[in-house]
Amino acid sequence: MPDPNAVERCDYIHAHDEIVNQVNENMPDEEILYDLAELFKIFGDSTRIKILYVLFESEMCVCDIAQLLGMTQSAISHQLRALKQSKLVKYRREGKTVFYSLADAHVRTILDQGMEHVAE
Repeated sequence: MPDPNAVERCDYIHAHDEIVNQVNENMPDEEILYDLAELFKIFGDSTRIKILYVLFESEMCVCDIAQLLGMTQSAISHQLRALKQSKLVKYRREGKTVFYSLADAHVRTILDQGMEHVAE
């Protein structure tokens, strides 16, 4: 019976040097990969996902988002702050009211692709 704690090892070191070198050349910098991981962490919260889907449908103010999701304005504002910092949402001011919307088409694409993946 194989040891479940054993680490799988290759019989050859760099058996496929050409592939390893090609991938290594195309590998993004560590900082870029860190930023990507941070972006995906933002999508790891169901409240933020709900807010993004609300904004996918329509630009809205905090009051309307809170009412729609049955949450406090404070809770929504807290999540919107994280979404703004991650450049996933943008806002515009109209008098005393601030309206939020998705930052750009990339956010729509990420949501569409994610839904398509989980629907498979």
